[in-house]
Amino acid sequence: MNTPARIGAYAAGLAVIFVAALGAGTALGSGEPPRATPPPAHGHADPTGTTGTTGTDPAPGHAHEETSGAAGALPGLQISQDGYTLVPLTTTLTRGKATDFRFTVHGPDGAPVTRYQVKHEKKLHFIVVSRDLGDFWHLHPEEAGDGVWSVPLTLPDAGAYRVFTDFAAEGGPDLTLGADLFVPGDYRPRPLPPVERTAQVDGYTVTLAGDLAPGRVSKLVFTVSKDGKPVGDLEPYLGAHGHLVAIRAGDLAYLHVHPEEDTTAAGVTFAASAPSGGDYRLFLDFKHGGTVHTAAFMVRSTGTAGHGSEDSHSGH
Repeated sequence: MNTPARIGAYAAGLAVIFVAALGAGTALGSGEPPRATPPPAHGHADPTGTTGTTGTDPAPGHAHEETSGAAGALPGLQISQDGYTLVPLTTTLTRGKATDFRFTVHGPDGAPVTRYQVKHEKKLHFIVVSRDLGDFWHLHPEEAGDGVWSVPLTLPDAGAYRVFTDFAAEGGPDLTLGADLFVPGDYRPRPLPPVERTAQVDGYTVTLAGDLAPGRVSKLVFTVSKDGKPVGDLEPYLGAHGHLVAIRAGDLAYLHVHPEEDTTAAGVTFAASAPSGGDYRLFLDFKHGGTVHTAAFMVRSTGTAGHGSEDSHSGH
């Protein structure tokens, strides 16, 4: 290689390193003190500053439908699918500061979607998780007009987050589109929680029975108790006695799960299937006493698709 070529290659290498360093600096930003509030995954925490959910209680009803789209595509891993694209209009968030997070969904014609099917009593479900799966919010944005959705969002820590929009446009497929968000500051990732079958939240004890098996449908049964006694009067929430979100650790693939008809007032049963072995974070929303609570679990699915079983009793 002649001298000018060597100089050109060296300059190109420096440019790549500079761009990578600039991107990392933008994502992490300057140092800030650690959080002053507890992780919302241990309860139903709302970044709007309110607790619980208000509104008309939905009646028990339907389950999630499976996402259609490209063969092998898992929900939540793509920002665009089947001609629909999630377009965040808010790109900068400040740690601990309420932000009016706004976004649109563009349809196959390139225009913002304005007509949606109602699923689980809502036109669109909005999920936010931290990349380390320690924080979780299930929100329901308001339509601001012209296809724009708006929701107050406060992220308590610096770091990386993933947002999911779960929806179906009129005449379109059920989709879950995802996008990353970044909050500048001193980012200190937390290790995944240990594998566990019992969660404590707001004075309630929630117990998980069943295995999350790769490649096949299995039942997950959650029972709720308080003060050592079963809670027999769970209230309907989003069309059932509970709503479950399951997310795979690592890439944050979003699993669709189905509430079963044999759900009782003291618990709720879901049909779920893991796309692979690995660790999964489960977030169960249930409603009691007019307030929505969120119980979080970490489970491990082992084996290969169609031949595995989940070993939730082993340590993480």
